Amino acid sequence: MLPRRVFSQVLLMQLAIAAGVTVLATGLFLAPLSSQLDDQAMRRALAIAQGTAADPRLAEDLLAGRPVPDGPVQTAAERVRQATGAEYVVVLDLQGIRRSHPSPDRIGRHVSTDPAEALAGREVMEIDDGTLGRTARGKVPLRDASGRIVGAVSVGIAYDSVRDRLLGAIPGLLAYAGGALAAGALAAYLISRRIQRQTRDLAFSDISALLAEREAMLHSIREGFVALDADGRIRLVNDEAQRLLGLGPDAAGRPLDEVLGGGRTADVLAGRVTGEDLLAVQGPRVLVANRMPTEDGGAVATLRDRTELEQLGRELDSTRGLIDALRAQDHEHANRLHTLLGLLELGLHEEAAEYVTEVVGVHRATAEQVTERVQDPLLAALLVGKATVAAERGVALRLSDDTLLPDRLVDPGGLVTVLGNLVDNALDAAAGSAAPRVEVALAAEGQAVVVRVRDSGPGVPAGQREQIFTEGWSTKQPSAHGKRGLGLALVRRLAERQGGSAHAAEAADGGAEFAVVLPEALR
Repeated sequence: MLPRRVFSQVLLMQLAIAAGVTVLATGLFLAPLSSQLDDQAMRRALAIAQGTAADPRLAEDLLAGRPVPDGPVQTAAERVRQATGAEYVVVLDLQGIRRSHPSPDRIGRHVSTDPAEALAGREVMEIDDGTLGRTARGKVPLRDASGRIVGAVSVGIAYDSVRDRLLGAIPGLLAYAGGALAAGALAAYLISRRIQRQTRDLAFSDISALLAEREAMLHSIREGFVALDADGRIRLVNDEAQRLLGLGPDAAGRPLDEVLGGGRTADVLAGRVTGEDLLAVQGPRVLVANRMPTEDGGAVATLRDRTELEQLGRELDSTRGLIDALRAQDHEHANRLHTLLGLLELGLHEEAAEYVTEVVGVHRATAEQVTERVQDPLLAALLVGKATVAAERGVALRLSDDTLLPDRLVDPGGLVTVLGNLVDNALDAAAGSAAPRVEVALAAEGQAVVVRVRDSGPGVPAGQREQIFTEGWSTKQPSAHGKRGLGLALVRRLAERQGGSAHAAEAADGGAEFAVVLPEALR
């Protein structure tokens, strides 16, 4: 049974692999070594036979003499055998009769193996059994001075000597194999120690469980999670981050800028914008991002969806504004009732009737003017409400003479967001100016809607007219519910989603003018 620790398991497996490779390499080396030694022995025997047959006196002595133990052929053959260390050097005539042999009593007898090939003029190499045992043999024809075959020379090398050489090579081979195995064991130990440090000595089952728990945790939490490598590629992204950023399932492994297409969100996640709880707008969503670098040069970023919170905050601001307006109207209404009561007590009934008609007529005229030119009920209600708030803040809010918007809007809610943010910013800018005023223009041009909002405020410097559309950028103090700098960013993002644009410029009579073009806003 394998141990649980990663260090022990990896070390055992690597040792087993190293031992197996060593044994396999040794076997693969020994397998051809035997045949190589056999071939070398046969070639050596053949070379000795060739050298012996090259002596011209040997053929002459063979033809001149008889097969006798103490003849010149036996003497020459024994001299060669002793000089070369061969097992035997046998010279035979055309009848296959031995003229030399290490055992003199076998001279004059027929050879034990067939000499036909050598006597036919062919050289032979083989390993065979003979009267002297198993030998590596070489046979060559013996020729006289004229080149005529007169016999043959057979040389044998004892096979045991070949086997001894093979066996003698094994200890050295095993020593090399042992050294390689020791080096492999040392390398395995060092690698296992490194793995132990990197895995913190956890078992494979623990690592598997941690990975499973990590996957379950990442895909179940309601915060977006994006992990980046050192090159800015997305290494890991959970389901919530895919939803918030609008990413597809193939986002992992791709560069961040390629997936998000640039912009502030990509800058925040890539670390080009630093800070805590950074705001970013991605599509229709307002996100809060935090980024933490990792040791390998990458980073981990978390995303929280603040869209609903931002909407609630803006609604709270609007509600507070309406409450302030209602409170002011309550005081104004009380003043008007006191005035009306005084006129009645003084018996000025005609003046009281004229006063009531005048007060009611002002509000009715404002509502009728708005609904006549802006036929969408949501936008009309927004403008009437904003006019009341503007009046309480001492700002004159009016529609331009060329305002005319039919009730054919594709996305009234989106246009309400655009117009509401622009009017709120204009009221803030105009308040406190010499003659505070805000002018709104809504015009239909084919299927497009053009929104223009002018104010009498200080205006926007030319160098900041693009910067004010960046998420998180604002010249105002933080509101009650959190950070500012999202209104104009949402306006531009909504416009660009419909293929339109949002720009800031200087108004003709001073102040700022914001223009938003929505190409496909009408049915």
